[in-house]
Amino acid sequence: MKDLRNKVVALTGAGSGIGRALAVRLADEGCRLAISDVNECGLEETRALATNRMTVVRSYHVDVADRAAVRAWARAVEADFGGADVIINNAGVVVSDTLADVSYEDFEWLMSIDFWGVVYGTKEFLPLLHRRPEGHIVNISSINGMLPFPFNGPYNCAKFAVRAFNETLMMELRDTNIHVTSVHPGGVKTNIVNSCRFVRNTGPDHATFQAAFNQVSRMTAETAADKIVRGIRKDKERLLVGADAWALDFFARLNPRFTHKVTAAVFEWVTKKHSPF
Repeated sequence: MKDLRNKVVALTGAGSGIGRALAVRLADEGCRLAISDVNECGLEETRALATNRMTVVRSYHVDVADRAAVRAWARAVEADFGGADVIINNAGVVVSDTLADVSYEDFEWLMSIDFWGVVYGTKEFLPLLHRRPEGHIVNISSINGMLPFPFNGPYNCAKFAVRAFNETLMMELRDTNIHVTSVHPGGVKTNIVNSCRFVRNTGPDHATFQAAFNQVSRMTAETAADKIVRGIRKDKERLLVGADAWALDFFARLNPRFTHKVTAAVFEWVTKKHSPF
């Protein structure tokens, strides 16, 4: 099993949720951390939590949708740490709307973070990883990269794209010093839905959507982070996080059409259950 002590880990989306939990968990492993986020207040809180583990932590204000900013961050990490051993592209957002109604601007905003942010982070850190005896790329997709949910089209598209990106990397880097882990969490209790861009005019309102998500999301960010770190240490290529992720992936491969119908029906039932009307 891989030893992560003293490894330099660059991590996006560290200001809250799984990103924060990963920073703390990796600090416990003895990693040196280069954490980033656009949320400076949340990022500072994470830095303080990770630093309490007696490791080196530097924080960077980075918008992962900005290619130049990600490139500058990679160069800063090289200057500050002498390189990087692991890049974890975790930053993500949600837009809730139908594909018919979602604006181009909201669709592009989500893709710029959830997909292009992963591409930028991977490509800008690849040269640093190649210089190490062993490098590791960890890109967070989702169970929605295997099974789409209704009213979640832009996110579904981004996560399917991240999955394809990861699997292509695995083939292209198979004979190199770099490992790739494609992470597919199920429902995790984070603020991603609570803080999503909710612009839908049909179906359940934002509060109902939040309540439904929070009910079906059983796993904590800390548990998810623990599973991801163990997956990194074991050089897992495909990492399903949560019993719901395992179940949905199994049924989606067994009978895709039936699973799509059931998923839509369950989503409708759960949101109606929480609706005040």
